[in-house]
Amino acid sequence: MTAQRKLIRRTALAATAGVAALVLAACGNGGNGHDMGSMESSSTPSATATSKAGDHNDADVTFAKDMIQHHRQAVDMAELADDRASSKEIKDLATKIKGAQDPEIKTMSGWLTSWGEEVPEDMSDMDGHDGHDMSSGMPGMMSSEDMEKLEKASGAEFDKMFAEMMIKHHEGAVEMAKTEKSKGKYGPATELADEVIKAQTAEIDQMNKILGKS
Repeated sequence: MTAQRKLIRRTALAATAGVAALVLAACGNGGNGHDMGSMESSSTPSATATSKAGDHNDADVTFAKDMIQHHRQAVDMAELADDRASSKEIKDLATKIKGAQDPEIKTMSGWLTSWGEEVPEDMSDMDGHDGHDMSSGMPGMMSSEDMEKLEKASGAEFDKMFAEMMIKHHEGAVEMAKTEKSKGKYGPATELADEVIKAQTAEIDQMNKILGKS
């Protein structure tokens, strides 16, 4: 994992989040009854105004902020598989994880911006800081030591370590998503939480099979 590659990804995500926020704001001012961040629609302008960015609660904000950091670490782990994994199945799974979670980071960043909330800064590649440990209170997050071990591994050792760590990571994400489903208010956020539960539960099953545990 090079700092340059991670800086490019973070810059791209930030730019996309800004564009998403502008689009959300434009839709909010248009009064056309459609929310770019949700599947909700309304037949009247007055109803539209109440179903926009303000229709969320603290649980939604916490979910978006925490899951952004959680997803960032999963993407970091997935990127390591490019030149370290020996199993095609692990490489394909890592590509799938990155392909799903990068767009979700952008979506959640757009929500936070439209709500007037700060998007968590990615500190994982800055000298003297480690974004993983800063977020270690979240379920399933790897420590900096765990990430260093994964980065140094290769071949079959990497494959096994990746699967074991990602299972734990996914289990944490599922737990966070279940909390959002029970406490959240923002429709698109609870829908995303449901998708996280379905997708990552299936991937946990797949990784357990890879490890010969099921």
